[in-house]
Amino acid sequence: MTHKAEFDVIVVGGSYAGMAAALQLARARRRVLVLDAGQRRNRFAATSHGFLTQDGASPAAIAERAREQLLAYPTVQWRTTTAHDARQQDSRFLVTTEDQATVSGSLLVLAPGVIDEMPTLPGIAERWGKSVFHCPYCHGYELNQGRIGVLATGAHSLHQAQMLPDWGSVTLFTNGTFAPDDAQRADLQARGVVIETAAVTRIIDTATVLLSDGRQLPQDGLFTACRTRPASPLGEQLGCAMEAGPLGPFIQVDALKATSVPGVFACGDAARGAGNVALSVGDGTQAGVSAHRTLLFS
Repeated sequence: MTHKAEFDVIVVGGSYAGMAAALQLARARRRVLVLDAGQRRNRFAATSHGFLTQDGASPAAIAERAREQLLAYPTVQWRTTTAHDARQQDSRFLVTTEDQATVSGSLLVLAPGVIDEMPTLPGIAERWGKSVFHCPYCHGYELNQGRIGVLATGAHSLHQAQMLPDWGSVTLFTNGTFAPDDAQRADLQARGVVIETAAVTRIIDTATVLLSDGRQLPQDGLFTACRTRPASPLGEQLGCAMEAGPLGPFIQVDALKATSVPGVFACGDAARGAGNVALSVGDGTQAGVSAHRTLLFS
């Protein structure tokens, strides 16, 4: 059944960025609706790192505690659903959910997160977030300066291979996707990176790399640079400008997290080239404050 409900701000996405935005608005006693499908990007990881006071905590526990605290504010509503469509009508935004309900708000905050497009190599998906990662700041320290593989997905993998020697002994598996030039090869070798050009056929055990010539190279962890895309099409539907990042498109925002569409803000991984929990919380806080100031002064 279709119905309309009035809110000051609708937040699309209830992970770390979305909840941080909603919290600022709730504390300003604004009517906030959070629409969330329950698919946090880091749901595959057992622990989260680099977020002050929560280093080593379960991502699920951080999110659940944040949700409990947010819903203690009486002006906040939460619906576990997917936002399928968003449009402007007069001075408001209408958002339609998967059950065909329509809600309206004066402003929108888009915090849908992103989808990681992992390499299709056998063994990657089931190890994602456990022994195969994308962010060294999130997971590098726990590898205890051990053996670290970088599975190249393109030229942008050079950056990972250059960084990761701070966390362990690195082997770059070019896998036919990237050929370092002479200067890049010299730089990698100066950093102690081993370059392996044989094709990778599968990942087994913890993170052992099987090569096409039959060799097996055990690793303590494997990093790969996934392509990403926003987990919701709402930004593009509304006409928000997009930016082409090295790993994929994201919603373009200014320093206040405002998009190119007046009244629409965006935060978290969907609105930056790369991110983590701490950055998402900071982005969401800024988006919430900016949305509140827009309600006050626009």
